[in-house]
Amino acid sequence: MPAPFVPLDMRTTRRAVLGGVLGLGALSVLSGCGRGQAEAAPKFDLSKPVKGGSLTVGFVGGGASDTLDAQVATNLGDIGRAINLYNSLMYFDDDYELRPMLAEEITPNEDATVWTVKLRSGVKFSDGRPLRPEDVIASYTRIIDPDDPKNGAASLGHLDRMVKVDERTVEFHLSSADAEFDNLTGSYSNVIVPEDFDVENPVGTGPFMLEDFVPAQSTVMVPNPHYWGDEGPHLERVVLLNFNDNDALINALLSNQVDAIASIPAALTHVLESDPRLSILNSVTGMYLPFTMRVDQEPFDDVRVRQAMRLAVDRPGMINQTLSGQGIVGNDMYAVFDPSYPDVPQREQNIAEAKRLLAEAGHPDGIDIELVTAPIQAGAVEAAQVFAQQAKEADIRVKINQMDLTAFWGDYLNYGFSQSFWYTRNFLEQASASSLPDSPFNECHFDDPEFNELVAAARAERDPERRAEIIAEAQTILFERGGFIIWGFANQLDAHQNYVGGLVENRTGIPLSGFQFHRVFIGEAL
Repeated sequence: MPAPFVPLDMRTTRRAVLGGVLGLGALSVLSGCGRGQAEAAPKFDLSKPVKGGSLTVGFVGGGASDTLDAQVATNLGDIGRAINLYNSLMYFDDDYELRPMLAEEITPNEDATVWTVKLRSGVKFSDGRPLRPEDVIASYTRIIDPDDPKNGAASLGHLDRMVKVDERTVEFHLSSADAEFDNLTGSYSNVIVPEDFDVENPVGTGPFMLEDFVPAQSTVMVPNPHYWGDEGPHLERVVLLNFNDNDALINALLSNQVDAIASIPAALTHVLESDPRLSILNSVTGMYLPFTMRVDQEPFDDVRVRQAMRLAVDRPGMINQTLSGQGIVGNDMYAVFDPSYPDVPQREQNIAEAKRLLAEAGHPDGIDIELVTAPIQAGAVEAAQVFAQQAKEADIRVKINQMDLTAFWGDYLNYGFSQSFWYTRNFLEQASASSLPDSPFNECHFDDPEFNELVAAARAERDPERRAEIIAEAQTILFERGGFIIWGFANQLDAHQNYVGGLVENRTGIPLSGFQFHRVFIGEAL
């Protein structure tokens, strides 16, 4: 699910950014970062990990619904807890390549209806108990529970049964072929928990274990003494702190209340970089902030209206004004890093054609629509504002309804025209999560029989070249008549104090190197 989650025109002046985006509180802190301070800024050795120290991470986006259940992770805090307290069978590395995690290997039979998982030897949970095939079976049974399905359930609708083969081997039997089933086992929400898992007292195989948790406020994690990994954790403690808005988040970093912050406004990167105490982590990703049109409601039930909406967008302008140039132009298709992403001519702004399509659809004077938005991710509200300005030229009159996070997420699947955000995913996983009639997060209420058949066919196809052709056909349907306006793929921008080491660029879109805090350390002063 969208986990969930300000950027002005890249030409905005420093004074305007500080006064308009941050407010007076942050302005007062930034004004103290003068040349004298720059000359006195200490330097740190980040060439090798150091044992000890604590890391405090700030983010915006938590709320009363915060959870310790990784299988229903929604917002940034949930995802941070999921990745550090638990593990999945596979995972996506910094280059978004699938790698083994709790699974030593995972292999299909000839027709991809049975996948055999060989578990890594010697893995223990944080309470010292060994990882068993029974735990894997119980975890996936919990995910697909028809009475309480978790986030990954829609993608696992074809999981028929699981069989323990021996003390390290599990077979996944599918009711239909799935040539990319292993990708599903790499989701951060499809984690493995003990057979007797209790969300009130969570136990996992991740690098950290829980010490304290207050929903909407904070999480404290300490090293798992039984962690199986070769690397880390190096830190003695990780603290996740939720902030209500970006002003407070930036202030906390500048005043040294936190060591790192997730998802900073793009317009502030140059300002923060000018502070010698800080570093910016800038990762190219497949993360996107789509506008979502409900295709089962007027006026978006008419494909001509949907096409007009897309043609009203100046995509390079959106990248520049919303992301300060930090992103890739989108073409209304997701999964940009999937090897099967098709080469389709770039859709460009065409105001005359947008007006013609609206008139042909029965709207000669244009349309009036409401756009529901919230600060679900850095750049979301600003994207709404820029779209409203651009759409005016095509006689699309947009009224923005900005909500707070709690209210927005409470009903977000029911808005006629709204926004969402998604981290990097490959096509079949993304389609299962968002674009099929039984998808848990079908924000556009998209149900296209031809598209549905192509997704099923692509899943069953073992030949990579033929599967790529099928996916390209399905992506073309999204391009021509889907409900998403995918105007760009945003770089993931984070900031941290210069003494924080172990953070690298990461394509997943998940902040701060995919929240893999077992790699992070506090450098020694030089």
